[in-house]
Amino acid sequence: MVLQSCRKNYFELNENPSLVANPSISSLLSTATHKTGMNNYNVTSIISNYVQYTANPSASAASDIYQEIDNTGTWDALYFAMADISDMKALAIEQESSEYLGVANVLISYHLTLVTDLWGNAPFSEAFQETNFTPKYDSQEDLYKSSMTLLDSAIAQLARTDSKVKLAAAKDLIHAGARAKWLQTAYALKARLLIKVSKTASYNPASVLAVLPNAYKSNADDAGMGAYFTRNPWAQVAINNAGNTLSGWLSEQFIDHLNGKTYGIFDPRLRKISRPTVNNVYIGTVNGAGNRPPGNNTVKDENYIDSSSTWTGTFSPVLIMTYAEQKFIEAEAALTTDPARAYTAYLAGINANMDKLQVPATDPERVAYLASASVGAGSLTKALIFKEKYVATYLNPEAWNDARRFDYQYKDFTLPVNAVLPTFIRRLSYPVGERSKNGKNIPVIGPQSERLWWDK
Repeated sequence: MVLQSCRKNYFELNENPSLVANPSISSLLSTATHKTGMNNYNVTSIISNYVQYTANPSASAASDIYQEIDNTGTWDALYFAMADISDMKALAIEQESSEYLGVANVLISYHLTLVTDLWGNAPFSEAFQETNFTPKYDSQEDLYKSSMTLLDSAIAQLARTDSKVKLAAAKDLIHAGARAKWLQTAYALKARLLIKVSKTASYNPASVLAVLPNAYKSNADDAGMGAYFTRNPWAQVAINNAGNTLSGWLSEQFIDHLNGKTYGIFDPRLRKISRPTVNNVYIGTVNGAGNRPPGNNTVKDENYIDSSSTWTGTFSPVLIMTYAEQKFIEAEAALTTDPARAYTAYLAGINANMDKLQVPATDPERVAYLASASVGAGSLTKALIFKEKYVATYLNPEAWNDARRFDYQYKDFTLPVNAVLPTFIRRLSYPVGERSKNGKNIPVIGPQSERLWWDK
């Protein structure tokens, strides 16, 4: 898991004698799948306050009020991962392994979308040339096309059954060497990419619906990484909070979304996400305002990420793509042309997420919630689909893409207190580290309220 390549690339300018010079393809698989899960966490740590899953306990904290933050660490982690995956891809081609090649293309595509969905234009076509340390920036549209091409190639490779080198199950920390599950994940991620352009002229709902039959069939197919040196990083956040380092507080927006205040019905998933406060209620922290009086408190009278949750427990997997999210993608794509299919998919998404969070099917609160949430097929709206998808993508990077596609139109969703932008944040500023290493190629951008190409 900890082996890395010494191949010189965009970041690795010096030899490191502690690293393995020629790692095996299976060790690179371990590294690649582990880093994919950890980078999911790294990116979500940036965007979780923007979608108001979490809130900073300090008033006017930069992460809440849209001040520019230096995210060099995450940028570097994403590119380091792509460098390792590129090495795995090269070995896969050399060893004629369609399975490793397919997985490599899935993981490069995934990381590339994380990069461009945060920053827009970014290096890729020249990023991993051994002698080029100042690669050009590719456009957002070209990066999207590259991500799609990689997934299409992955699908072609993973559909094959004649690979000369099979995936090493013990080294695959996402799907345990199951080629068929990787193929499903490639299709699921393709559906995610296709729905992302819903605001553009190129959006084609039929193309989304066409790939879904080849994707996940149940929660058992979800892509998640659950191998840690100590524990799930979100569980570590919860432990830090218990130790009074005051991180991981849940936003008032997210808590009110679930506790009945916003929608008039208690969502039993809340009990599986966080425990009641010391006052036996569920209450969140207001983004930008910090903890309620007495301020940076240790009383635990507001909700926070909980290590007892099946989502953020010690050994819970970091979820990359889920069946529940896929069903909401289906519901959105089918809404206009086939409302009955959309309604069925919508209910399946809610139930899948309830099951994932281990809310019993016979739980009276679940039964009551579904009766409330379940509108008729002819009355289902895009707002309801996004309302439920917001819960299902809790602590997933895709939540920010959805918030931007939906123009932050969640009920009662408001700007953070003391926000430095007049409207919701839509992109990140380029990191300081990248400015110092490749500043001449960084494009001129506007404020962080500037929309990416698919968000216009």
